[in-house]
Amino acid sequence: MDYRLVPARFSALAGWEEDDPTPLMAAMCRCRDHIRTVKPYKTGSLGITAGELLTLLDAAEEEKPEGAAAVRAFFETHCVPFRIEKADGSPGFVTAFYEPEVAVKAEPDADYRFAFYRRPKGLVDIDDANRPAGFPEGYAFGLQKDGAVVEHPDRGEIERGYLAGRGLEIAYARSKVDVFFAHIQGAARLVYPDGSMKRITYAAKSGHPFSPIGKLLIDRGAIDAATVSMASIRDWLARHEDQVDEVLWHNRSFIFFKEATVDDPSLGPIAAAKVPLVAGRSLAVDRTIHTFGLPFFIASGSLTHMDGGKPFRRLMLALDTGTAIVGPARGDIFTGSGDAAGALAGHVRNVATFHILVPRAAAERYLHAEG
Repeated sequence: MDYRLVPARFSALAGWEEDDPTPLMAAMCRCRDHIRTVKPYKTGSLGITAGELLTLLDAAEEEKPEGAAAVRAFFETHCVPFRIEKADGSPGFVTAFYEPEVAVKAEPDADYRFAFYRRPKGLVDIDDANRPAGFPEGYAFGLQKDGAVVEHPDRGEIERGYLAGRGLEIAYARSKVDVFFAHIQGAARLVYPDGSMKRITYAAKSGHPFSPIGKLLIDRGAIDAATVSMASIRDWLARHEDQVDEVLWHNRSFIFFKEATVDDPSLGPIAAAKVPLVAGRSLAVDRTIHTFGLPFFIASGSLTHMDGGKPFRRLMLALDTGTAIVGPARGDIFTGSGDAAGALAGHVRNVATFHILVPRAAAERYLHAEG
């Protein structure tokens, strides 16, 4: 492995005693229900199984600790913290994501012209078991056409009308930039003229690799790498409307959505772990390494705007993943829904220390491995 787990003490976790991880308890209960009644989470390469995670989740359900001190004591009893130390000595890194709110109409008009699309017929899932000879590595989707699987048309082709008229449109927005950033976030709340709200969440994608437009603009010298953010990218696009299509089409990946209700406005969308995200407490991780439902204590001295000027130090739950979230100490923090959450998320690009809280049912083998 290109990293190792270094045992730590809770007393050595800066900020642990000030954190209130109470919001995690309900999310852990939902993870437990999913594992027990639907399907266990896939074990990441780190090797912590859903069964081992259940020892922690079952204990939470049985003990039901209340209050910050009691919840911290619960984790201290049932987990062992390990610092994730990368072999190259580089620090961990966090970004953030949110659920946008986008004004839409059910039918297009002169202003509302840019569609959110459902998954089209003919789109097929691709993996190593069914990948056709010569089909690009890394493509998770393709198009079934004339008895063969080929590349699905990309963002540019779709936005030029490839899917128009097939009845796949969920709703229409005024700005293709708003649609694009909903694609980046993988979900959105759609707000209709009568005030009603609908949620869309990720259903599939065209299959093409994700290509960040922020990097494109940095490489062109259009945006400073030191200050790049979602806000600065949006500002650049607003000032260069004649280049919007060309820049957005650089990212060939296109996201398809499915509709969902907003049952509890305080919760985020249902993500990869198949439970709702909790604002400020949900973390997207590399699912090839980490098992969903595991707790992480994330500390970043430079990330201060999310906690009133104080360093970010919070216990979080691994509930999602993402194309750009690669590596053992790489995370994406869910900040919530709406513009305020977007303002928080757009400026998060910070080094961070990652501690994973390993259930005691599994901790012994990592202690042994370290020894």
